[in-house]
Amino acid sequence: MKSLQRADLLSLEDYEQQRPAFRQRVMAEKNRRRVALSEHLMLLFENRLTVQYQIQEMLRAERIFDPAGIAAELDTYNPLIPDGTNLKATLLIEYTDVAQRRRALAELVGIEHKIWLQVAELPRVFAIADEDLPRANEEKTSAVHFLRFELTQAMRRAMHARDAIAMGVDHPACPCLICALDPPLARALSEDFEPVLLTEGADQDRIQFSNFSPSIR
Repeated sequence: MKSLQRADLLSLEDYEQQRPAFRQRVMAEKNRRRVALSEHLMLLFENRLTVQYQIQEMLRAERIFDPAGIAAELDTYNPLIPDGTNLKATLLIEYTDVAQRRRALAELVGIEHKIWLQVAELPRVFAIADEDLPRANEEKTSAVHFLRFELTQAMRRAMHARDAIAMGVDHPACPCLICALDPPLARALSEDFEPVLLTEGADQDRIQFSNFSPSIR
């Protein structure tokens, strides 16, 4: 999946005019790429469209129109786009009550490293979390984490073959298991892989979260 370039973005004026329709399209895309791991754990698998929306919203909110400012936003958010051998996601820990959220974040320390994905009967893949900067300490975790699931060639092929995709959390404070993702979500995730990267010898380890610190949505 290609990174976004300045030419891919709408100007502030054009975006303002097209925003209602564009936002409706993005919300529909987010709905099919979102999975509830539990009542309070939500995972959004990002792609080029969801990241473009975030950039456009930031440019709009901050009234950024100069080339340097636009380039900075692209550098910040492009690492969230899957690069062909992985899935990338935003993890949200959601509590409306402040006191309850505070307690939960203390209980859920380390949860960002305990989320896994499994394709068919292949080994589980645990998320690589927050490669840009630490978002947790020994006392509490963060309410937002950025995850990468690096998949082997066999896993990517199995996803394209529509084999079942399971997910779960191996954390004592919030254990969960989803035996199979809904077909629309599984289909959406399989679309994140380019055909050329399903062929022999295409595996590469890629880390693209350096210098990445997007704002919370």
